[in-house]
Amino acid sequence: MPPLHKLVRPRLPAAAVGIESDVASVVQLDRVRGSFVIRRAASLNLSAGLIKASFDEPNLADHAELVRVLADLTTSAGMLRQRKFSASLPEATTRSAIVTIEGAPASRRESEEMFEWKIERSFGLPITELRISREQMTPDAQKQARYLVNAVRREVLAEYESLFHSLRWHVGLILPRHTGEEQWLRNGKSGDGLLLTAHQEGFTAVLMRGQKPLAVRTVFCDADEREDELHRLLLFYRDRVGASPATSVDRLLIIGERVDKKRIAEIVREAFGDLKNLSPADVGLTVPSNNLDFDAIAAPAGLARLAW
Repeated sequence: MPPLHKLVRPRLPAAAVGIESDVASVVQLDRVRGSFVIRRAASLNLSAGLIKASFDEPNLADHAELVRVLADLTTSAGMLRQRKFSASLPEATTRSAIVTIEGAPASRRESEEMFEWKIERSFGLPITELRISREQMTPDAQKQARYLVNAVRREVLAEYESLFHSLRWHVGLILPRHTGEEQWLRNGKSGDGLLLTAHQEGFTAVLMRGQKPLAVRTVFCDADEREDELHRLLLFYRDRVGASPATSVDRLLIIGERVDKKRIAEIVREAFGDLKNLSPADVGLTVPSNNLDFDAIAAPAGLARLAW
C-alpha cells in the first residue's frame, strides 16, 4: 500500500511553465539517482507590454498573441503534446505574507475566522476576492501558529486560467515565481539558505530553514535602489530573524537577469559572513550545456521538482 502522503496529495506533473513580464519558459524534468535532470526545456523573450504584471490590474494585453507565443514555446521544447503543467506567475502579480494566529482559538471555526480577518488586514481585500495558498511554518518564539500565505486576485488569476484553457492545458498548481525557486533550497541541510530573486519590479528574499521558509519579503523598487534596499533588508534579517544562535545562513542562491550577482553576493557576505554561492549543480539540477539559462527556468523547474 502506498504511503499515506501519496494517497492524500495529488500527483503533480513533472512539467511546468514559468511566466514573467519579459520571458516565458517551459521545463520537463526527470529524476536520476536522486538528482534532477532537464529532459526538455525552452525559453522565449516576450514583447514589451504583452504581460503587464500587476496585483490590482489586468495582466494580459493580448490573449491571442500569448496563446500563439506559448504554443510556439512548447513546440520548440518538444512539449507540444504535454497537457498537464504547474505554473509560476510574476512576482508583481502575487502577494505573500506571513500570518500569525495569536493565542489558542477555542475552535477550528474561530481559528478560520481569525485567519480570514488576518488575510483581509494583510492584503487589503476580503478572502472572497482572492485565491490563496497557505503553508504552515515553524511556530514563533511564543509558540504561536504561523502560515506563509500566497495570494492572487481571482479576476487576475482568471486571465491566466483562460489562457491555459485556450492552450488545452490542465494547470492545477499556480504559485508565485519565488515559490518555485525556493524549492531548490528545500534540501533539509543544516544551516539556513537564502534565496534572492531579482525581477523587473524589485526583488524577493526568502530565508529557508530545512524544508520550511523562515521569512519572506518582496521589495518593489527601481533597479538603482535595489542594493540599498537589499542591504537594509539583510540587516533586518540578521538582527531580528537571525538573532537566534540556531540561525546560520551558509548558502545563497541568486537568481535574476540584468543583476550584478557578484555585487549582490558581496552585500550578503557583509551581513552574514562567508557563505556558499550556489550553482544549479549544487542544488541537484543538471542543466544541459546548450546555453539554457538557469535564471529563466529555475521557477518552473522548481515546481516540476514537486512531482517527486
